[in-house]
Amino acid sequence: MERVRFGKTELEVSRVALGGIPIMRISQNEAVDIVQEALRLGINFIDTANSYRDSEVKIGAAIKGVPRDKLVIATKSTAKDKETMTKHLDLSLKQLGVDHIDIYQLHNITAGSREQVFGPGGAYEALLEALQAGKVRFPAFSSHSTDLAIEIMNTGDFDVVQLPFNYIDTLAADKAIPLAQELDMGFIAMKPMGGGLLSDAGLSFRYLMQFDNIVPDPGVENIKELREIVEIVEGKQPLSLEDTAEIERLRAELGATWCHRCEYCQPCSQGISISTVLSVRSYLKRFTVEAASVFTDDAIAAARGCTECCECMSRCPYDLDIPTLLKENVTYWDTHAHTQVP
Repeated sequence: MERVRFGKTELEVSRVALGGIPIMRISQNEAVDIVQEALRLGINFIDTANSYRDSEVKIGAAIKGVPRDKLVIATKSTAKDKETMTKHLDLSLKQLGVDHIDIYQLHNITAGSREQVFGPGGAYEALLEALQAGKVRFPAFSSHSTDLAIEIMNTGDFDVVQLPFNYIDTLAADKAIPLAQELDMGFIAMKPMGGGLLSDAGLSFRYLMQFDNIVPDPGVENIKELREIVEIVEGKQPLSLEDTAEIERLRAELGATWCHRCEYCQPCSQGISISTVLSVRSYLKRFTVEAASVFTDDAIAAARGCTECCECMSRCPYDLDIPTLLKENVTYWDTHAHTQVP
């Protein structure tokens, strides 16, 4: 597979990475087979997180014995404070069976968590210490807010950024991706298949391959999916007029319900994490119920108390009917969470 220079890290990474979420849902033997097949197909870049249950353990088993310099490993911590992030990092090193992480990400930084993450005793202090100790090679962060990410990118403190990017969630295209190129930062395209919402891999990856300076990190749970994505990426087929028309159709179809997780609707006076509730379908497609519940339980509980004050609607740049969507997604969770097949 083609290798590309990953910004100022100077790492040579495969044109597509392997994401570590879906392998939570399968056996260790199946997961090991997928990771090893990815390596055989030329993928050398693996992106996971210690919060993805046993993903790191399975990846660690799969890469045991593989020369370390043949791999680029990225993982993450959602910790906000220094002590917890240090524990997360040490756990990741143990679970992955490596002595250093190539790209370590402060995961899902939000406007609400930013001050703690970068303040005294925050997770960023732990990241700096890990860099000095050689446990981490390159500092990175992820976010679901493009505007916030741009602010953090402009500090010059990070070498890599990860943001949602696909043919529906295109906010990063206008500013964040060009800025990453200007700053010579590596860019990981999170949710290349819309977190499970988009079903046509050909359409998704032909769209993404238009952007030379990004690396998508799709998660797969069977070898057939993996091979399909690799074939598309290596085929280098441009978007056709029919592809473009289909993308426009899908954008129009999803426009009334698609939450871009920009967080402009926040804060909610009832304490509802709106974007989390509006993403429950994605969580249930990508995670086990147990793992999804870690992210969704508090948000679902708060959403049950929505007063329909509609303050969020007045702030939403996409004119979403948020109170209605909250109800629909709570119902979806109640209906489908307990019937999900592992």
